[in-house]
Amino acid sequence: MRRAEPSVRRSIVKRIVPTAAVGTLCFVAAPIAKASAITFEVGGDATPASITATRDAFRTALGGGTTPGANGSFGGLRREINWDGVPAQFSAPNNLPSNFFNSNSPRGAVFSTPGTGFQVSGATVDAGAGQPAAANFGNLDAAYTTIFQQFSAQRLFTPLGSIVTDVSFFLPGTTTPATVSGFGAVFTDADIAGASTMQFFDASDTSLGTFNVPVGTVTSQSLSFLGVTFNAGERVARVRITSGNQFLGSRFNDGGATDLVVMDDFIYSEPVPEPSCIALSALGLLLVPRRRKPTA
Repeated sequence: MRRAEPSVRRSIVKRIVPTAAVGTLCFVAAPIAKASAITFEVGGDATPASITATRDAFRTALGGGTTPGANGSFGGLRREINWDGVPAQFSAPNNLPSNFFNSNSPRGAVFSTPGTGFQVSGATVDAGAGQPAAANFGNLDAAYTTIFQQFSAQRLFTPLGSIVTDVSFFLPGTTTPATVSGFGAVFTDADIAGASTMQFFDASDTSLGTFNVPVGTVTSQSLSFLGVTFNAGERVARVRITSGNQFLGSRFNDGGATDLVVMDDFIYSEPVPEPSCIALSALGLLLVPRRRKPTA
């Protein structure tokens, strides 16, 4: 792991930040400070063991232990998504709802993309139309079954029609915007340096820095991990993940100048609401004028 100091400097401001949550205002005060980040990164081979130690160090930094609770919660300090519990009706060749992990399985993560949606790869237990789909997005192209590798079997994750995935955080199961102190992800088949990145944004949508995903040590089915934590004064409201330089599709093959990359486990600290978020309903009560009693 290494400490990074992205050269991002922000002046003190107080502004109303529009959010996806109807009925909530967040007043964000940005201090004059540089974002201070600690990165946990490793490029491994095709074996999960090659990145596990770094993944575990990131887990320890976030806290929460090793025993998962309901909805991927570890001691109320950390959340994880490994995709493997996604039901067949939301797995390949079907699409995954963007809010699945804040609605169906509330973990405080909502996805968005400029593409056409998201997909989780098939598993042998799936039984439905077109299932079980070929492993590792082999339903999109048969060659993908041997290009990508699973860190936690059997499912992987990818955006469709784009290489960009935005992860926004909410108080799990609600529309209350939230932030995290750190976020990490497993990537498979990252071959070209700088092609895959993670960019972090605070609640005022100011960038906290962009970090490169390390490339694997083998040319196919490699595993990589990148996790970033920030100091107490820096909170992450959104992460933009760029996975490779070409999205998956039947006419796109990996190799040469083309780097196809998909993802496995997501790991992040427990989402907590901004301290200065004010519910509009409560604010409305304060703004309603009180009737005066008639004077004699």
